[in-house]
Amino acid sequence: MRPRPSAPHIYAPQQNDKTISHKVKMVVLSVAEVIHYPIVPVNFASSKNQKVMKRPFAISLLAGGMLYSPFAAAQIETGNAPKDRSLDEVVVTGTRNETDAAQLPATVSVIDRKQIEQANTPSLLPILTEQVPGLFVSSRGIMGYGVSGGAAGEINLRGISGSSGRLMVLIDGHPQYMGLMGHPIADAYQSLMAEKVEILRGPASVLYGSNAMGGVINIITRKMQTEGISTHAHVGYGSYNTLQTEATNRIRKGRFTSIVSGSYNRTDGHRADMGFEQYGGYAKLGYELSSKWKAEADVNITHFNASQPGEVSQPLLDADQNITRGMTSFALENHYEKTSGRLSFFYNWGRHKINDGYAPSEGESPLPYRFHSRDNMMGVSWYQNAQLFRGNLLTAGIDWYHFGGEAWNKFVEGPQKGERKDIVDKQQNEIAGYIDFRQRIGSWMTWNAGLRIDHHSQAGTEWIPQTGLAFQIPRNAEIKLTASKGFRYPLIREMFMWGTANPDLKAESMWNYELAFNQRLLDNRLSYGFNLFYINGKNMITTASIDHRMMNVNTGKIKNAGFETQMAYRISKTWSADANYSYLHMEHPVVTAPENKLYVGISFSKKKWLLSSGVQYIQGLYTNVKVNGKGDETSENFVLWNIRGMFQATRNLALWLRGENLLAQRYEIISGYPMPKATFMGGVNGSVDF
Repeated sequence: MRPRPSAPHIYAPQQNDKTISHKVKMVVLSVAEVIHYPIVPVNFASSKNQKVMKRPFAISLLAGGMLYSPFAAAQIETGNAPKDRSLDEVVVTGTRNETDAAQLPATVSVIDRKQIEQANTPSLLPILTEQVPGLFVSSRGIMGYGVSGGAAGEINLRGISGSSGRLMVLIDGHPQYMGLMGHPIADAYQSLMAEKVEILRGPASVLYGSNAMGGVINIITRKMQTEGISTHAHVGYGSYNTLQTEATNRIRKGRFTSIVSGSYNRTDGHRADMGFEQYGGYAKLGYELSSKWKAEADVNITHFNASQPGEVSQPLLDADQNITRGMTSFALENHYEKTSGRLSFFYNWGRHKINDGYAPSEGESPLPYRFHSRDNMMGVSWYQNAQLFRGNLLTAGIDWYHFGGEAWNKFVEGPQKGERKDIVDKQQNEIAGYIDFRQRIGSWMTWNAGLRIDHHSQAGTEWIPQTGLAFQIPRNAEIKLTASKGFRYPLIREMFMWGTANPDLKAESMWNYELAFNQRLLDNRLSYGFNLFYINGKNMITTASIDHRMMNVNTGKIKNAGFETQMAYRISKTWSADANYSYLHMEHPVVTAPENKLYVGISFSKKKWLLSSGVQYIQGLYTNVKVNGKGDETSENFVLWNIRGMFQATRNLALWLRGENLLAQRYEIISGYPMPKATFMGGVNGSVDF
């Protein structure tokens, strides 16, 4: 259990501070007045032909009132806060320490434990796709993502792809990606471990280094809040012989806490040769050494077997993946009146065995070899923050990462049977130091600035700055301005693996500029907001023909701009609604990044019943793009309607039902891989508390 933040984490406003000029304040307040009133009633009624709006401008008007909500899961109180505004939730991703989100210039979305439980899905990623504007995760079936050709689970945020290592996934602040390939492993991010998920939209390289250039998804693990023992079990069954199970035990006894979870999930899939099976386990132990110090240790292991069916026009046989991923960490935390910090060690590892399969329709025969890889990543991370004077918080930290692995082909047939052909065996290091400075100025403004110096054993040294302003203005409103640099070192795969390898690659870099506005109205029953962003990236690693040879080079560019809005409205004690919308313009299009993404949901909760329904509209989702001016561009438009329901039959037993794609839409997210039509899952949740 993470202790409540100490005093330095909360910024006490200075009511008498007059260091900001009256002229600047009036400009900001004038902007707020312009923005404050145009909350347009939204009419989702379609035309007489019931056609979905497709033009970006029309959709922008439609979504004008569907604005930002941080989905508050917790609030903090302080007697020094302005009387006309509420404090947002406490978040950790934007600062590495618990901070009121209103003080951050960055845009952070939060998915809490209640939302995770109500979704009744074993994976966290589908929830993020619904609830986070600008974020989209590829899928190819009812369950399972995989890691090789035809794999899904690509996480895309504002047109920045996780498959290329430009988006960071963290577990309790520790990086989680494959040491050789640099990409996240989607099947490893299970709902059973998560207390909440924080998504920082925009570069976070000052705090988290390479791979965080497009943003960060931080999975914050579960905790036991109250004294006692709690056991929870979840079982579900549905379409295509799909089974999902989970059991969790949580204990809090004095200074000791523990959480142990296990899961088993499987499906036949909606196509032949598309089976998926997963075993997962998670354990976390915590002990409060004193009122000032706490120790934590955890371990997470997932193993999955996945079959890749190939494209419909070219089906594959024997395309099987056998993957094991593990993570463990140990941390010491300290919390004093004027300072607090954390020292942690983590180790990630993976074992991959992959048969790429063959296409009988093309006259191919079974492959005589299997691809094998072992990868690892370990690191030591330390940070300490201190309140130097009133309204100030200074955070300094050091990160050291060691990562890499080996890959080879092992022959199982033919004249080379039993032999091993090495592909790569490489280890690299990264060391960095950073400083983050935050200063409260008066009662209405916070200035943030940060700087990181990062050294890579192969690619050299990078300097990463960022700065931002957060204005807390009347009527519970906020205006935020941010300029931040993101970067990514070349991956081992790009430098040393296969024919396009180039060991002389340099780091990619990009700048993100952002304006955001948030507000709470109607006694905090209505929260909304929007943000505008512009991304300009250079030295992107792409593949081009150099001296009649295809190789990886630093010639690519990124120029993306967009608009995101989000809204949540508690209509009454029983009814609530939420919506989010994002528009993305890409000068250089990429797959799995929709131009328009709209979600509208409504929920009903009364006594023993909980019902929710949501509609998601995706327009301009590229499934193919031109590479070096060659190839075809294809895109998809579709509407998904989902329903979830739960009935609390007894104190300890609940029944649930989930239906997805109830309109039976025919669509693809990955080219050649049609998604299933309507699917249904149902089951029971049981719990026992002592």
